[in-house]
Amino acid sequence: MRIPGLSRLGRRGGARENGTSPIVMDGRHKAGGGRSQGRVIMAMAALFAFYAAIGVRLVHLGMAEEVHAALPQSRPTASRPDIVDRNGEVLATDIKTASLYAEPRHIVYIDEVIEKLQTVLPDLNYEDTYRRLDSDAGFVWLRRQLSPRQQSKILALGIPGLGFRSETRRFYPGGSTASHILGLVDIDNKGIAGMEKYVDSQGLADLQALGLAGPDTLEPVRLSIDLSAQYILHDELTQAMERYRAIAAGGVIFDMRTGEVVAMASLPDYDPNNPYNALDKDRLNRMSAGVYEMGSTFKLFTTAMALDSGLVDLNDSFDARKPLRFGRFTINDFHGKRRILTVPEIFIYSSNIGTAKMADLIGIEGHRDFIKRIGLLDRMETELPEVAVPTEPKEWKKLNSITISYGHGMATTPLQTAMAAAAMLNGGKLIQPTFLARSEAEAAAVAEQVISPETSAQMRYLFRLNVADQRGSGNRAAVEGYRVGGKTGTAEKVVNGRYSNEKRFNAFVAGYPSDDPQYLVLVILDEPKPEEGQYYATAGMNTAPTVANIIRRTAPVLGVEPDFGDQGEALLVSYQ
Repeated sequence: MRIPGLSRLGRRGGARENGTSPIVMDGRHKAGGGRSQGRVIMAMAALFAFYAAIGVRLVHLGMAEEVHAALPQSRPTASRPDIVDRNGEVLATDIKTASLYAEPRHIVYIDEVIEKLQTVLPDLNYEDTYRRLDSDAGFVWLRRQLSPRQQSKILALGIPGLGFRSETRRFYPGGSTASHILGLVDIDNKGIAGMEKYVDSQGLADLQALGLAGPDTLEPVRLSIDLSAQYILHDELTQAMERYRAIAAGGVIFDMRTGEVVAMASLPDYDPNNPYNALDKDRLNRMSAGVYEMGSTFKLFTTAMALDSGLVDLNDSFDARKPLRFGRFTINDFHGKRRILTVPEIFIYSSNIGTAKMADLIGIEGHRDFIKRIGLLDRMETELPEVAVPTEPKEWKKLNSITISYGHGMATTPLQTAMAAAAMLNGGKLIQPTFLARSEAEAAAVAEQVISPETSAQMRYLFRLNVADQRGSGNRAAVEGYRVGGKTGTAEKVVNGRYSNEKRFNAFVAGYPSDDPQYLVLVILDEPKPEEGQYYATAGMNTAPTVANIIRRTAPVLGVEPDFGDQGEALLVSYQ
């Protein structure tokens, strides 16, 4: 092999030997030969040193790669299964993204690197990034999950010491439409809320730890949600919140035959693709993680309890001429008739006095036992991790039983209220709600009979009467062709330890078709104001028409055909 350095040394030695000196001695030849040999040795040593340096560098780089592989934060994120609705529409899926990392030992001018990166990532924190780069680490993350445009712009900057690693990112095509159901994942694609967290708890986390969770090995998780119905529910709640200037809204569509949650939303919500505000206090999932006094919707439970006990009949009457007084407390009717009322009249006029007298007839112990039997005192069993525990008095006294009969004095979740209401209408079967697809046969295996089918039929009659009769508190929930029945609930909110006349928590629960119940719809509005041109902000004025809009739009989507023939109005008895 020809070594350039060695050739140059040889030429320089030859010129000196063939110089102009007239005297050439043997000793001179020997000295010159010795120096040439020394130069050859020096050149060979330099060559060996050069290749040794290359070898050391290769070893160093190899060790650096091992360090990179050993760092937990540099590992690629694990795959997750798709989440789809009942019809196979994708609700959540994985997409590939690029994440930016740096090798601080290869970066010389830290300030210049940060300034360049801030032209693409203006929110990049200077102090934090400087601290990361001013270290001896072999690998540090600078920004996870970049967009393709951001990656392209950073590549164009040509900054040495930076690189990209392909990662998996969770993407929600519907944005905020079903955010409280689907939940969230963290930066490493681990479920931290909603059904995403539930999926991890069912074995996904173990598969990921074993390296068995690949995109080709995970079957989609099919939910009970209907994406079209979910969108309509979300849209109607958004409009209602604006129309009635409420601070919050929520709703659920519940399949009374299977216990499936077909749609559920709580507003304000968040976009799981950019969940910067997901932990804000007002973004709480009010439907399952918030507890509220549900107001007069509880009268349907009190009425069902009284009828199911056998002590009360639909033809019975109760004196509602005078308010009830318990010490310094007075119980009155919002629109009092000041006369004796039949059971159906107590229901459609939403009489506190009449309902309280029915509860008093059952007694304190019997009342609490019934509320517990229909699932309103225990934590609801469902897949969502965010489920609150109902609250009740430490000791039930007569006054507690009286106020709870019309929805004050205990609090539960709206979804739990919907579950119990469905049992009053579906033949008396209590079915815990599910967000996974479930057949009627599977539901029958877990259902509990809590009231008799006869009592349930009577409650369907009262529900329908309350909407079909123009005197009913729920008449604004009527939807032509669908035989809707329902019950209003207007609860005064507690402010500074006292009930406020200015702030309300409104609800309306409806079931349809009333003769063959399939779906239950419940809507809540927190602190609604009177609609423009109106004077009242009761449930009959806002949540009832909101439910009507939801049923009108979702019933065709859910396959419920309208019936514009004889709707059985002649069966609705007029009570004078």
